[in-house]
Amino acid sequence: MLNRLWLGFFLVAAVAALARWLIGGDAAVFAAMIAALFDMARLSVEVVILLFGTLTLWLGFLRIAEAAGLIDLLARALGPLFAHLMPGVPRGHPAIGLITLNFAANMLGLDNAATPMGLRAMRELQTLNPDPTTASDAQILFLVLHSSSLVLLPVTIFMYRAQQGAHDPTLVFLPILLATCASALTGLLSVAFVQKLHLYNRVVLAYLGGFALLLAAFIALLASMTPAALAAFSSLAGNLAMFAIILLFLLAGAVKKVPVYESFIDGAKQGFDVAKDLLPYLVAMLCAIGVLRASGALDFLLEAIRLAVQGLGLDTRFVDALPTALAKPFSGSAARALLIETMKTQGVDSFPALVAATVQGSTETTFYVLAVYFGAVGIQRARHTVGCALLADFVGIVTSIALCYWFFG
Repeated sequence: MLNRLWLGFFLVAAVAALARWLIGGDAAVFAAMIAALFDMARLSVEVVILLFGTLTLWLGFLRIAEAAGLIDLLARALGPLFAHLMPGVPRGHPAIGLITLNFAANMLGLDNAATPMGLRAMRELQTLNPDPTTASDAQILFLVLHSSSLVLLPVTIFMYRAQQGAHDPTLVFLPILLATCASALTGLLSVAFVQKLHLYNRVVLAYLGGFALLLAAFIALLASMTPAALAAFSSLAGNLAMFAIILLFLLAGAVKKVPVYESFIDGAKQGFDVAKDLLPYLVAMLCAIGVLRASGALDFLLEAIRLAVQGLGLDTRFVDALPTALAKPFSGSAARALLIETMKTQGVDSFPALVAATVQGSTETTFYVLAVYFGAVGIQRARHTVGCALLADFVGIVTSIALCYWFFG
């Protein structure tokens, strides 16, 4: 799948570039594509350098948590649920606890903590994989749920809106929360359908129902706050949660008489090893994405959508937000830049800007995630990962648009 996808990016870019040259007379497109290749290669190195520090830090703390028994405790607590969702993973396996920590970090918007935890979880799942170059069912489910991650506190979106002068930076909170719930549920159901997982049993429903009740209570708490209080709480909660996790790991290690410094160094060495193996996969995927963007293929798609919507006699305001939606699965930085551009050109509280902000908060950079997580363990055959992840992205985007018409119409 990844072979065909990667080749497809270049072929689509070639067709789009030829159309711009032969029909539009834009011969500069080829120079832009070559420049994009080198720019993305440089960006790949910059990303890996950043990951060196982040992975080294967090995998060091995770090693302390593992030695203190916290990962095993989480694994035992969630063993009955994952026995149904990931039947190939033994109960109490350390991957389960790491997956839980990854999901928790994503929910709180702690990207710096979520990635190292997720990469460690992927490596643990790889120890159970009978074919080390092909994604296992458990790895696929984990990656699809991660790429359609449920985010309870989209702090960065609030920050972007505040920087652009929004009168209420948290205005898009509920639409983002509902859209990301739809995306995550779609990801779970699509993988369950392909892998024939039995979700309709008492154990799974009890866990998911309990989570739904906690989520509803959290939403009720946030809905009771004023916009100013919600913005302050969102910022505080993310940073406080991150420091609390670090402190919990250290205190648990001290109570269990773990040599915390030596354990941190041991885990940090693993982080260094993981980061250095990622570069070839990042260069391959980011360069293909850069060429696709520079060729104008996304612009052609956007214009085709606009014409189709006009032909159906529907409202076209949401089309101005689609650049963010189209770029998000390929590049987080590109989607972020397009979101800010939409806010500046259309107005931070305009309908397109609200849609773009909701989309940005409800979907993930799917192909970047694929490159990083599968690259960390040498997976080359993704099987149904891409299809299920992109379906979740699509539902998240469509739901974001529908919710914005409902909330801000």
